[in-house]
Amino acid sequence: MRLRWWGLLTAVGFFWMVTLLSPILMPFFIGFILAYLGNPIVGMLERSGLSRLFAVILFFLLIGTLTLLGMLVLLPLLWQQLLQFFYLIPEMLIWLQGSVVPYLEHYLDLDLSTGFEQIRLLLLEHWRETGSFAASLLAQMSRSGLVLALWLINITLVPVVAFYLLLDWERMIGAVRGLLPRRIEPTVSRLAGDCDEVLGAFLRGQLIVMVSLGTVYASGLSLLGVSFGALIGMAAGVISIVPYLGALSGFTTAILVAFFQFGSLWALVGVCGVFLLGQMLETFVFQPLLLGDKIGLHPVAVIFAVLAGGQLFGFFGILLALPIAAMVMVLLRFALERYRSSALFERGSGRIEIDGGSPRERQ
Repeated sequence: MRLRWWGLLTAVGFFWMVTLLSPILMPFFIGFILAYLGNPIVGMLERSGLSRLFAVILFFLLIGTLTLLGMLVLLPLLWQQLLQFFYLIPEMLIWLQGSVVPYLEHYLDLDLSTGFEQIRLLLLEHWRETGSFAASLLAQMSRSGLVLALWLINITLVPVVAFYLLLDWERMIGAVRGLLPRRIEPTVSRLAGDCDEVLGAFLRGQLIVMVSLGTVYASGLSLLGVSFGALIGMAAGVISIVPYLGALSGFTTAILVAFFQFGSLWALVGVCGVFLLGQMLETFVFQPLLLGDKIGLHPVAVIFAVLAGGQLFGFFGILLALPIAAMVMVLLRFALERYRSSALFERGSGRIEIDGGSPRERQ
């Protein structure tokens, strides 16, 4: 009993300490994720005959090259389209009020003009406030050497933390395994392996799915000549971490922009074709090949996990929601397996005890 209380106090103290240190934990968290994602690649390079140190250096050279190419090629294009989109929003609101709202009022027999005008004025007012606030914030950050220095330190910490974690990854895993009580070590190792398999399948697979979908959407919309096609497509790919939300939000935005730009139904047909192709590729190619059925999270569970994480812990909770949900699924499967092999399930009596091997039943 005393050991349980000490465990509870330790857990409470740990979460309290994490809350206090949350402002400085982000670079360490991102560095850990980068090290976790890169460890299989480093391990593959190490098995090919390279030393651990040289394999880690080669991995960071590869990541650095890809990041630099992305910043040189994609960032200027996305930034330019983002600025153009911001400047076009007032015109799109006027167009919606003059073209789309009367159409909806006629066919739905609703009075939308008054409410839409209030929404438009409210958006424009907050738009101006947001623009002035962003400008003053950027000016203040440029004048504040301390803020800029802290920002640069956080950016620099991410690869440094990831480098040292990757270098000592196997040693740290072995040290943690050596601290476990011998009776439960096989069970904990098995659960950790299952969690690693699920998390690896999700993080690596979902990242490739997001990039692939973003590329399909951005390429298709750009070939159609839709304004901001690259921006809309890449944003839809990123948001696709939540099932159907990325396709729905990207499709809605692309339809509005295409109709505003061309005023033709053929443009809408083209946009529908692009997103239909993306959904077919995701369903029949990307998901089966990259994710398979290892995660086992229902789309409704994914949506609930993301919303719950955001409600409880904000943006940090959104980042952690799906990995935590995947690990919870592993634990639930383990508990269900133990329950089905127990006397409680077979005869309706007994109690389950979990040790390092199979469960033991007591009458």
